[in-house]
Amino acid sequence: MSHASSLPPPAFLARIVPRAQAPAAIRRLAGPVVFTNGVFDVLHRGHVTYLAQARALGGSLVVAINTDASARRLGKGPERPLNGEQDRAAMLAALASVDLVTWFDEDTPVALLEELRPDVYVKGGDYDMATLEETRRIQSWGGRALAIPFVDGYSTTALVKRIRG
Repeated sequence: MSHASSLPPPAFLARIVPRAQAPAAIRRLAGPVVFTNGVFDVLHRGHVTYLAQARALGGSLVVAINTDASARRLGKGPERPLNGEQDRAAMLAALASVDLVTWFDEDTPVALLEELRPDVYVKGGDYDMATLEETRRIQSWGGRALAIPFVDGYSTTALVKRIRG
């Protein structure tokens, strides 16, 4: 009788790439390359809808997640993120819309954007793209920056509050 432990690791884990390897990995992706970033702590319908819409804007989608330390600095609460960076990366990498996952430890992905030079930068929600340094950077090499509206009624923060009662 064979055991499940002899199964190979899931193929989606290959989509998780350390930052140092990300520039080379991105060159192998279908263009145009779309880039987005965030914490993606507890995946919900709003996240997966947003990611699918972002992916539809190009040939591939790269998601850069905040490391746990970077996420804590965002002020979402002392217990956040609930899921560690490796677990968050695995959840995202398993999605059909996501081609590559990496991470950044800074407060913003500006330096990572410079390293990766994607064709399209996407943010969700009510961001004023014109005010973001990320927009200025991507436009400097001819890329585009776009905002995708959030799906109303979905928020990890609200979900955590509801779970805690």
